[in-house]
Amino acid sequence: MKNQKIYEADDKMISLIKDNYNLLQALGCFGINLGFGDKTVRETCEDNGVDTYTFLAVVNFTINGQSDFEDDSQLSVPTLMHYLSASHTYYLDFQLPYIRRGLEESINNGDRLGTLILHLYDEYAKEIKKHMKYEEDMLFPYVQGLLDGKVAGDYSIETFSKHHGQTDQKLRELKLMIIKYLPGDKHLNNKLTATLYNIYNNEEWLNLHALVEDKIFVPAIRLLEQQLRQSGVSRNISTMVFKSGSDNGDALSDREKDVIVSLVQGMSNKQIADHLFISVNTVITHRRNIARKLQIHSTAGLTIYAIVNGLVDISTVMTD
Repeated sequence: MKNQKIYEADDKMISLIKDNYNLLQALGCFGINLGFGDKTVRETCEDNGVDTYTFLAVVNFTINGQSDFEDDSQLSVPTLMHYLSASHTYYLDFQLPYIRRGLEESINNGDRLGTLILHLYDEYAKEIKKHMKYEEDMLFPYVQGLLDGKVAGDYSIETFSKHHGQTDQKLRELKLMIIKYLPGDKHLNNKLTATLYNIYNNEEWLNLHALVEDKIFVPAIRLLEQQLRQSGVSRNISTMVFKSGSDNGDALSDREKDVIVSLVQGMSNKQIADHLFISVNTVITHRRNIARKLQIHSTAGLTIYAIVNGLVDISTVMTD
């Protein structure tokens, strides 16, 4: 059952931790150091350079599911960015390896089924890494651009939100396989049980992480986009900069779209030529025309263009 207390800036930070020990991990992701004594939430946040309103918004949401904030405009996007990025680091660099070590130590050497379960876990870890790497490489730089007063016409928070989904299907399958099929060993059972418990805890953490992105981060970025549009800094995102047709004859041909898709998929000029049954020189010509028409010269930019315009699915272009 959720704790229904709504924490405020003048509450003691130690009270939050005593009531909800799982906030310890969140403190680290916000960049708040331990050793805060009897200071209030406001005092502790100020000492560590953390926006108090944003900290409490995340805390109250993760504890009580409260997402109806007094004023979304008070949310600090830099604080949210730091929190989400540090959460990625925590999960990828600590939790994923920690759980894998627990699985390795819980499985008899040479056990074929155990090896398959480890493989299933590695597939799950790979999927999570792709998901978080996309945010680090695409979403966060875009948001930083907003903070700098710039909006790319080829991307918006709606692009991210539309494709942002849960990534825990493999984790659910992993739990089922362990519980139902992993051979029991009385000498290893306690270790396996503890590891399984960690998997359940981290599944809950990952779900909350995704909800913070959907319910707090996305609305904050949506508001930031709106403010920039209203101030005249950005172009109208809804029209994009990439039009399917134009009067000056600069619309992309079907072959040029094929070349973009191939580039996004990581093909070299030679591979594209072989794939499309054209010469390398023709590929180079197409690439030159694409750059001229779109004013995009990087693969990252073409990737965003391809996603926004429906040439590729976002899940197929997230790199390892």
